[in-house]
Amino acid sequence: AGEVPAPPRAGAAPKMAEAAGGGSVPVLFCFSVFARPSSVPHGAGYELLIQKFLSLYGDQIDMHRKFVVQIFAEEWSQYIDLPKGFLVSERCKVRLVPLQIQMTTLGNLTPASTVFFCCDMQERFRPAIKYFGDIISVGQRLVWFLLFFSSALAEIPGVRSVVLFGVETHVCIQQTALELIGRGLEVHIVADATSSRSMMDRMFALERLARTGIIVTTSEAILLQLVADKEHPKFKEIQNLIKASAPESGLLSKV
Repeated sequence: AGEVPAPPRAGAAPKMAEAAGGGSVPVLFCFSVFARPSSVPHGAGYELLIQKFLSLYGDQIDMHRKFVVQIFAEEWSQYIDLPKGFLVSERCKVRLVPLQIQMTTLGNLTPASTVFFCCDMQERFRPAIKYFGDIISVGQRLVWFLLFFSSALAEIPGVRSVVLFGVETHVCIQQTALELIGRGLEVHIVADATSSRSMMDRMFALERLARTGIIVTTSEAILLQLVADKEHPKFKEIQNLIKASAPESGLLSKV
C-alpha cells in the first residue's frame, strides 16, 4: 500500500488519514445544539464514527432520515463533508447533519398514513377538567371513526400523521406532540376534544404548539379530511355522524 495523505491540520483541509498506529484519538462529536467529547480508535473510519454518534445521541436521532458526516476544516474555518476514505489519526471535530429536509405537507390526511392518539381520557378526571363532558362527546366521534376505518388505520409502518386528543392540553398532549414532531411526524391536535383544568394553561399550550408547526384543528375537519370527498363509499355514514354539530362549549372562546 502506498502512502496515504494525512488528516486535517491547522491551516489544511481534511484528507484521508493514515491507518497505521494504535491507541485512541480524542474526537468532539456534534449533533444539533449538542457537543460531546469522546474518543475513537486510531484509524477509525466512517462506520465507526456513525456508531459513536448513535451511542451518544441514539435517542435523539431519527433513523428514518438521511445524514452526512462533516469535519471541521481549519483552512476554511467551517465544516466540510467528510472526504471519502477518511480515517481518524489525530484530534478533530465532527458533526452529523440531516440531509433530508422535511417538506411541508399542508396538513393533508389519508387513512393509510394516519393514527389517532387519545391521551388520559379517564372518568376520574371529570370533576377537574373543564368541559369534560363536551370533549368526551367529541372524542366518541373520533373513536367511532377509528373503529370504522380500523383496517386502514392499522397500517402503522406507513404512519405520517398523528391526530391527538384528550387531557391535559398543556401536559400529556403538549409533551406527546413535541416528541412526535421531533421524530418527523406531522401532528394534528383536535381543539374541541382537548382540555385542561385551567383554560389559561390550555390556551397558551395550543398557541405554543401552533407556533411550532403543529396543526390545531377540529373533529369535523379531521373526519372530512380522512373521507376526502362525497365520492368516498362511506361518505354518507360519516355525513350522518357529523350532522349533529359538536358541542359549542366554553372551549370555543378560549382557543
